Amino acid sequence: MSSLKASSVKALSAELAVLRPRMDAVSLSIHAHPELKFAEFHAQQVLTRWLGEAGFTATTPAGGLDTAFVALHAGSRPGPCVAVLAEYDALPGVGHGCGHNLIAAGGVAAALAVVRALPAHPGTVAVIGTPGEEMGGAGKVRLADAGVFGGVDAAVMLHPGDRWLTGRPGLAAAHLRIAFTGVGAHASVSPWQGRSALAAAQLFLNALDSMRQFVPPSARLHGIVVDGGQAPNVVPTRAAVDLYVRDRTAASAGALVERVRAAAAGAALATQTQAEVSETGPLYAERRHNTVLAERFADAVRVLGADIGPYDPDSPAGSSDIGNLSQLMPVIHPYVQIAEAGTPAHSEAFREAAATPLAHDRTQVAAAGLAEVVAALLTEPDVLAAARAEFEGVAV
Repeated sequence: MSSLKASSVKALSAELAVLRPRMDAVSLSIHAHPELKFAEFHAQQVLTRWLGEAGFTATTPAGGLDTAFVALHAGSRPGPCVAVLAEYDALPGVGHGCGHNLIAAGGVAAALAVVRALPAHPGTVAVIGTPGEEMGGAGKVRLADAGVFGGVDAAVMLHPGDRWLTGRPGLAAAHLRIAFTGVGAHASVSPWQGRSALAAAQLFLNALDSMRQFVPPSARLHGIVVDGGQAPNVVPTRAAVDLYVRDRTAASAGALVERVRAAAAGAALATQTQAEVSETGPLYAERRHNTVLAERFADAVRVLGADIGPYDPDSPAGSSDIGNLSQLMPVIHPYVQIAEAGTPAHSEAFREAAATPLAHDRTQVAAAGLAEVVAALLTEPDVLAAARAEFEGVAV
């Protein structure tokens, strides 16, 4: 890395040091008020207030989503539009066990650091609030469908983790509800007159367990019973399973969905019930990694002392709607270590880690890395050209 680039990173880091008290306050406020998908009104308010006070023009709602927002800072001359993405929804029963409070506060801080360091920047710095990433909400998919990302050239975000990584794969994921309809009857007086929807759901789950032996190692089939009847003495007329079907690509996940449909039909046939398979949310596509931008991020955080590892293609993967966005434009989704290695995400331990001083120290470093990438995309045409060339050279 050149000394000029190192000095740029340190200048952005200095701006983030000034922003740090507000970043921490916003993060902890969101953490203390966990909100589920598409109900994140408190988070939206604290984030857009901060952006508005810093000179951004914030629009709410956005893209047809009440808790989304788009905040823009126009530059002094034409140029690219670079978006920093903020996620801020929580998990049911866990709260911010995925650290979205840090994604949101760190992302806003990164955008503010850029406009403070480069007040006459070209182009546009955008902060886009993307609600409903968890639980198949697909906020980014819905915003993209509404045209919110139509003028965006590249997008960046950070994600908390148990180690520093420039990126990791994201599985494609289908979000399904398998609903069974039976015939009610008294469970003691005349059970033979009934047809149990719950029995169908149980048989379907057993079929999935049998199927797991015969799917690729990359595939994941997991779900919960969301309806199993209303009373023990009534043969259930309704039962439902919410299921995620994941694999490395949208095509392979789609093929597994067809096998799931067949298993549901078989369970219904065996129990003389009816099965209906529907989507609870849009498909999450697999994630594409942009090496040009990811390495720029890595170089920046290394200047600040982060021991970041390379993209790990074999890392265990979840799914996110950032995958859909990565099919549309160059995107990075690096991981910042906020907890001890091995701390599971979506856990109470990770939730507690997301509110610690260490987590905010690390988020400040990661925000400086994002700010460096945004600044480079705005002011160095070769960086955007290289990122776009890599993006266009990889088949979707």
